[in-house]
Amino acid sequence: MKRVLAVLLALLLVLSLGACAQGNTGEDETAFTLKVGFDADYPPFGFVNEAGDYDGFDLALAEEACKRLGWKMEKTAIVWDSKDAELDSGNINCIWNGFTINGREDDYTWTVGYYDNSIVMVVRADSGIETLADLAGKVVITQAASSALMALENDQVELKDSFASLLETADYNAAFMEMNAGAVDAIAVDVGVANYYMASQAGSYLILDEDVSSEEYGVGFKKGDTATMYAVQGALLEMAADGTMLEIAEKYADKGLVVDSLVLPHAFR
Repeated sequence: MKRVLAVLLALLLVLSLGACAQGNTGEDETAFTLKVGFDADYPPFGFVNEAGDYDGFDLALAEEACKRLGWKMEKTAIVWDSKDAELDSGNINCIWNGFTINGREDDYTWTVGYYDNSIVMVVRADSGIETLADLAGKVVITQAASSALMALENDQVELKDSFASLLETADYNAAFMEMNAGAVDAIAVDVGVANYYMASQAGSYLILDEDVSSEEYGVGFKKGDTATMYAVQGALLEMAADGTMLEIAEKYADKGLVVDSLVLPHAFR
């Protein structure tokens, strides 16, 4: 299966590079700006680092892709719940920040998936909660318009209905603050984000063994924007094939990124 996947990805690489060679806008490609929409409170994929700069694995991938394509890059921090309005208005031309393909396949023009992800539950280490069943009657919080919310509302309805309530917040930083204050019992969150907080506050939290769901991340473009998508996809496949994607990922391993969850590099081994 890996060999078949490698062949398919190699074909995608050829098609993507061909689209890139045709140009994205009909103008000089060096003048094109990739406006990347991202959530600045979504570590390790997008966050504000200690120097006060926008950082993250996905932003690093986008920077490398733009470098290879000869494009400029604009980092645009957005409210996640407003991502569609930002894309429709042209304020951004892609959403690149731990963006789940599953359940949104027909809503955007997607690159191939590059990262496997799981939705997990995080609780306080001293909460006594050990399983998903223990969340019955508990207050759970997640990010508004997130893949975790989609999973609970669509695939895990029975689990959601067992909660005392399911709250929504603008970002996961606020969710962890709520749990630290004792206002909620658990957070439904992507495992990469969970690992980031686990690493930054060692001993404070516990990730339940049972996953809520699994998913795959891709880069989402406005429906029909295939030219930009193929150009970016070509750069991603190049980065996977030459080892650059793995090198970038390893720089964020201490921030909670699960390097083994990278999809594309495995296909070229």
